[in-house]
This record gives sequence, structure tokens and C-alpha cells, in this order.
Amino acid sequence: MTALDPADAAFARDPYPFYAALREQGRPAAPVALSNGTSAWLVTGYRQARTVLADPRFSNVPAPKAGRRTSEGTTAGARSVLEQHMLNTDGAEHRRLRRLASVAFTPRRVDALTDRIAGLTDSVLAELTARAERGGVVDLVDDFAFPLPVLVISEILGVPEQDRLDLRTWTYRVGSPAGALAPGELDQAWQSLHRYFSQLIAEKRRRPGEDLFSLLAHDDDEAALDDGELLAMAFLLLFAGYETTMNLLASAALLLLGHPDELRAARRDGDSGWAAVIEETLRHASPLEGTTWRRASEEVDLGDGTVVPAGASVLVVLAAANRDPAVFTDPDAFRPDRYAPGGERALPHLAFGHGPHVCLGARLARLEAMVALPRLFDALPDLHLAADPGTLPYRPGLLVRGPRTVPVRRAP
Repeated sequence: MTALDPADAAFARDPYPFYAALREQGRPAAPVALSNGTSAWLVTGYRQARTVLADPRFSNVPAPKAGRRTSEGTTAGARSVLEQHMLNTDGAEHRRLRRLASVAFTPRRVDALTDRIAGLTDSVLAELTARAERGGVVDLVDDFAFPLPVLVISEILGVPEQDRLDLRTWTYRVGSPAGALAPGELDQAWQSLHRYFSQLIAEKRRRPGEDLFSLLAHDDDEAALDDGELLAMAFLLLFAGYETTMNLLASAALLLLGHPDELRAARRDGDSGWAAVIEETLRHASPLEGTTWRRASEEVDLGDGTVVPAGASVLVVLAAANRDPAVFTDPDAFRPDRYAPGGERALPHLAFGHGPHVCLGARLARLEAMVALPRLFDALPDLHLAADPGTLPYRPGLLVRGPRTVPVRRAP
């Protein structure tokens, strides 16, 4: 069985050769031994990924030890509550939870945020530009890609501004493999998140506002969330609400700085050019490396001799499926033209998943990128990288993926 250490820095920086090797061995879905002592089936083929994501025989209620060792004591209790969110449910229960959350992400509500996102972007860029003009290096992750989506999702959800840096630290840790963290950091993060959201929901019940958390906390519908479900929903919406967009913005900026011809084309072509950049970034540098864990409720034949046994833990690797050479021409190249009008009509990427659990916030992530990226390069057209992109550290693990830092400076 192939072995994998998701905490390995070299793997985090460039996992694609590992996934390609699995496919080249004729195994677009294959069992892998993980460094924490567990094992899982990794699905790296595009066709197989779509099948698993849409097949109800692959339950979203994961096996107890899927991808990790079991937590104990206080941490186990906090973690078990926060993980009871809609991505870890099936069928009618999933539909109920998704319906309650979807009120904030309808096309009308999302599109109505355009002007507010533009204002927040201009505010973030004013601070970034001021720092850049003083000379030296600025970081497009800490100073641009993180603050913008966390401002947007915090306004939607009702998270106070002073809490956002702590939440970033805690969500970073729970999305990372334990092997990439100092002892105790992962446990402390789960407990801190549970305590924080318990206090936030209590505050929303005492003093409700116009935000989504207030709405959910005061919902009198018989299908409304109970206390545990509220905690899990709070965790999921915050984590998913900024992590994917942060990684999308950081990866797009990094790719464009390394591909000046593509940057010039996007600026020349306007909305269609930027839309193509965003879709190609989502494909080429998937902000979600993998989906949440699934469990085969019975033996499933995926074709070509690949049979997933009943009870197996299964991880669909979106980043790998989006570079499947059987589907995408020149898959490792960054080529926005494949999604441009009149392009090669590339198949839809899987960056936001597929099937009943497809990402609720996909429209919001795309909108933020469409607003923010042109503004970034209009405000600072002379940016260039201040480090070798091949040496930049990446987020470890199999869940989310993006550069941890994108250092830039203005041209002299």
C-alpha cells in the first residue's frame, strides 16, 4: 500500500506528482496508508470523483477514525459537537440543514453584496498600498487574501471584528494534520472554537442583529437547529466561508505574478478575462484539496477493476481530479484561455465539489474574486514576487490548500 504523510512540507508544496503517480499506476482510486496509522482510499480520477460525490452508497457520515486518530476527553466532546455539521450528514437530515443555511447564499442575496464587497476591498487595499509605498515586503495572504473574505463572511454571520484573528488561528489548526502542529495545539483549537461559538450564540440570543447567526438562533420553525446543530453550523459556515476564498485569492495572485502574459490578458479583456482566470485558478490550484471524508456503506465497483470495500474511508481529492490528463489538456499548465469565451470548452472543474453536497458558497467566492483581483492589480500594477515561488510554504494536510505567504514588493 502506498504511504503518505500529509504533514510533509514538500508534499504540501507540490502534491500533484504523488497523485499523478497513483493514476499512472492505473489506480484513480486506491488505498493509501497515512502517517497517523490510519488508511484511506484516495480518489484522484475526475470520472471516479464525480461518481463518488454523487453516489449515495458513499455516506457523508464518516467512519469514526477517518483520516485521524480518535480524540479523547474534553477535546473529543468539543470536536464531536462541532463536526456534526451538514457536510457530515446524509439524506433528509442533510437537506434540512442545507435549507436552513441556504437562506444567506441565494443568488439574489449574494449579488446584492457586490457594492459592499467592493467597499471592503478598497479599504483593505488602501492599507496594503500604504504599507507597500513605504517600501519593503508585504504579504498578499496576511494583508489581502485573509482580511477581505473574513470581513465579508463575518458581516454575513455576525462575527465581531476583534475576534477574527483568533478564529483564523483556531480554524487553521483544526484544518491541519496533527503532525504539522506543536503538541496540544490541535486540542486547544477545538476547545477554543467550541467555547467561542457557545458564547457567540448565547450573545445572539440576548441581543440579536440582522446577521445569519441571529436568524438561526431565533428560528421558531419546528425544523430549526438545536443547540448542538447551531454550534456545528457556526463552525462550518465560518471555516468554509473564508478558507476557500482566502486560498483562491492568494493562489490567483501568485499565479498571475508568475504569468505576466496572463495578467496582461485579464486586464485587457475585463470581466471575461478575470472570470477565466478565476475558473482556471480553481481548477489548477484547488482551494479545497479534498472533500470531507466519506464511508462506503457497501462494496462499490468504480469500474476498470477498482472495487472499494464496504466500510472503507474514502477521500475525493479535488485537486487531483482537476488535473486528470484524461479530461484536461496540458493539466499542469496554468491556462485561463481554456475557460475563456471561444476557448477549448473545458469540462467543469470540481473545485467546489459535485452532487448534493456541492459548496453553498461557490457564488460568493467567485464574486469576491471577481471584485477583488482587478482592484488589486489596478491599485498596485507594479507588484512583483519577493521570493522564489517554488520555496513558498503551503498549508499542510488533505483538506484545504493554499500558500501560507505570498511576499511581494513594488518595482523600484
